[in-house]
Amino acid sequence: MNNIQVNFSIKDLENLTGIKAHTIRIWEKRYNLLNPERSDTNIRNYSLASFQKLLNISYLNNNGIKISKIASLKEEEIPIKVREIASRAKVEDHAINSLKMAMINFDQVLFYSTYNSLLENKTFSEIFYSVFLPLLNEIGLLWQTNTITPAHEHFLSVHIKQKILLNTERLQLLEPKPVSKTFVLFLPDAEIHDIGLLFVNYQLRSKGYHTIFLGESVPMESLTDLLDFFEEVTFLSYFTVYPEEENIPGYINKFNELLLQKSNTRFMLLGPKLANFDVKTLPKKVSIYNSIQKLVEQL
Repeated sequence: MNNIQVNFSIKDLENLTGIKAHTIRIWEKRYNLLNPERSDTNIRNYSLASFQKLLNISYLNNNGIKISKIASLKEEEIPIKVREIASRAKVEDHAINSLKMAMINFDQVLFYSTYNSLLENKTFSEIFYSVFLPLLNEIGLLWQTNTITPAHEHFLSVHIKQKILLNTERLQLLEPKPVSKTFVLFLPDAEIHDIGLLFVNYQLRSKGYHTIFLGESVPMESLTDLLDFFEEVTFLSYFTVYPEEENIPGYINKFNELLLQKSNTRFMLLGPKLANFDVKTLPKKVSIYNSIQKLVEQL
């Protein structure tokens, strides 16, 4: 516990909890819910306990409990009330808060206990869509605003990857069908963000498809070898950071010329880098999907 983040600015709390700094100040002044320390220049400084308390307050407030009612609770009653509501309400919000705490504290035990509690009522796919994906989207924003460090993001990513790989491994021995159709999953040069692609691979495997997972930063030219091995090939990639937006049309056109000339070839694309891409300009054998769910639904 010596290396965890123990001090937070009011901007950190705003980013981590979604509660505006102005609202936090009002709750402090009117309801005495938080008691930050102050620097010589009167800048607020919040403890880890304050961060955890604010997450709980936010959760209760979002579940219909007025802030005046929360303020009347004793300190030890707040987490009890959270657990009570979480047991019968929308568990995803509570789980996301718990996983945030696990990330901030680099707390593996909390990560796994939260995940295991979700498994009691949800499938792995449901957990990924309703908890992991929203959390990862939020974490990306927190990293960009310097609220968390790359170490926090890596901690969370590694543990989510472990869960995807574990669930995928259980499917590896199943005989794919049809064996003639193969999905080749890869990330382009310099792209290393593979969680989305790993989960797509899991979803394809769970539907019985034959997949070849090549992973991150794969040179386009090396993919030509796959065409000699399999009768029907669908290439699938996920653009999170690379290629740069201005280079995407050139990448797709080059891919089309190099790898999609055979009749039974196709290219499916996902990722935030494609959000503003003009699909009208796509070659006939290239498709862009705005979510993993949309892609999986159309398989």
